Amino acid sequence: MNETIETILNHRSIRAFKDEPLSEEQITAIVRSAQAAATSSYLQVYSIIGVKDPAKKKKLAELAGNQEYVEKNGHFFVFCADLNRHKIAVEMEGLTEDEVVESLESTEKFMVGTIDAALAAQNAALAAESMGLGICYIGGLRNNLEEVAEVLKTPDRVIPLFGMCVGVPDQNPDKKQRLPMENIYHVDEYQQDETEFIEQLARYNEDIADYYRERTQGKRTHTWTQIIANKMSKPMRLYMKDFLKSIKIPLK
Repeated sequence: MNETIETILNHRSIRAFKDEPLSEEQITAIVRSAQAAATSSYLQVYSIIGVKDPAKKKKLAELAGNQEYVEKNGHFFVFCADLNRHKIAVEMEGLTEDEVVESLESTEKFMVGTIDAALAAQNAALAAESMGLGICYIGGLRNNLEEVAEVLKTPDRVIPLFGMCVGVPDQNPDKKQRLPMENIYHVDEYQQDETEFIEQLARYNEDIADYYRERTQGKRTHTWTQIIANKMSKPMRLYMKDFLKSIKIPLK
């Protein structure tokens, strides 16, 4: 155990922040930490948009499902998969967009962009938390990507994937227990014994029900599998494929 691992293991989502903007030094440290993340084949298929404009933050909060903490935080980052830069790069080398369109529109490059952005974001989160700041990922931006893209003025082949609220915490929520390690970590091959898999999840269900029971004074006792069943039975954001096609990422 060391300080870095303690910071990682102490993570929890913060949804209430003090009215204290991040300094330019803090923003720079977070972004440079994000840039230090691994990236597939040195492609760096992502961009980060820092949102300071109060009106834009307010609008993004509405688009993300009226999440107040998107508006009220120390700084709001939006992590994007970005293939626009690569279109420009190849044109600088004398190639036309048509010559590389198969790569630009491939599912593989889309996956590289989402992975690169996620790796960069996790570095950013760890950097922020190491400075005593709190963070909260915001996937709700994907509820209304056309409008989010308009607010952020992202060009074709740039996808705002998720946001991240960062700031000085104004709450100290309980840490939510993760799945048991043996349910996540498999050795040599995927776990084949489904009975054991179910038993692990059943034990985890008991822990999560206790967590919610204590957190809500008995008003909520949901298990993890109940939460998953509820979410999976309500398909979300089914417009995504059409949106990607509209910004020239039709996933071939």
